[in-house]
Amino acid sequence: MNAKIILLTMAILIPFGLKMQAQNNTSGNKILVVYFSHTKNTKEIATQIQQLTGADLFELVPSRDYTTDYQALIEQAKKEINADYKPPLKNNLQGIDQYDVIFVGSPNWWNTFAPPVATFLTSHDFSGKTIVPFITHEGSRMGRSEADMKKLCPKATFLKGLPIRGSSVKEAKPLVERWLREIGVMK
Repeated sequence: MNAKIILLTMAILIPFGLKMQAQNNTSGNKILVVYFSHTKNTKEIATQIQQLTGADLFELVPSRDYTTDYQALIEQAKKEINADYKPPLKNNLQGIDQYDVIFVGSPNWWNTFAPPVATFLTSHDFSGKTIVPFITHEGSRMGRSEADMKKLCPKATFLKGLPIRGSSVKEAKPLVERWLREIGVMK
């Protein structure tokens, strides 16, 4: 065969093969969904992500429950976030080394993620990991949560996060599925 034809064939097939290999590697990653949920909205989205990706699921549970009184909660959250407070958790995730992709979910509290998520993010080394944020909200979308996560995990790679309005979580599965396909993470 002519050397030019072989080189041309390789130039066409090699990039295609590498693209296919990258897609296969993405789907073969070990995935974890970690979340804090105060009103069960974030839990609903975490469960949808888990079902669509086959990921492991881990709920962050603070040692002390947050109040259900809305006004008291927003005041407590504001104080904790302003003080950079990281509440102790009842449960501790072991074996984070085994995961390649880690979805991190939280309600949007004061334009960022809830303090239990800060506890989790500062308790582990995310070097070489891929973090994918998802935030439930009632109008404030992602706020500065992605930027704040990046500050706490500077050696991680971040994929595009997903904001979901809390009042629409039950109907969000098609949106979640479309987002997972866009970022290249699917079952």
